[in-house]
Amino acid sequence: MSGWETFFVGELGASAALTGLVFVGVSINLAKIMASSYLPNRALEALVALVVVLFICSLLLIPGQSFLAIGIEVLLVGLIDWITMFLLQLNSLSKMQAQYRRAFVRSIVVCQMAALSFVIAGIVLLTSGGNGLYWIVAATLLSFLAAFTDAWVLLIEINR
Repeated sequence: MSGWETFFVGELGASAALTGLVFVGVSINLAKIMASSYLPNRALEALVALVVVLFICSLLLIPGQSFLAIGIEVLLVGLIDWITMFLLQLNSLSKMQAQYRRAFVRSIVVCQMAALSFVIAGIVLLTSGGNGLYWIVAATLLSFLAAFTDAWVLLIEINR
């Protein structure tokens, strides 16, 4: 894992800062978000996407772990992420007006790619060791993109 510490420290700090910004953004438009049947789920999706990055980067900074331990940690967090996102998105789709579904499906694709990339990272870490770390890079960037998309809706689109 030598050389990866700087990446994980950077992503840990970025995810923590962005999580705080999403909380502030949600608080600004809380009344509008809570008046919607599906926007609270979008807010939770953004927070979950960022907190998963925070958890995984924190776990990967624990010194002396084997790739077996890291793979199990990443796989478990990735599975929890994927199941949580799937359930939130399914619930949102069932409550959403038809005119918003097409845009939301694009958001779902990015979010699911992020969550499944963490699952793949865990599997690759278990089977091939350090190569799984590259999947964590992809999953982290996709998680940020998913959170940004949700945050944009909660901060900007909600006021149109």
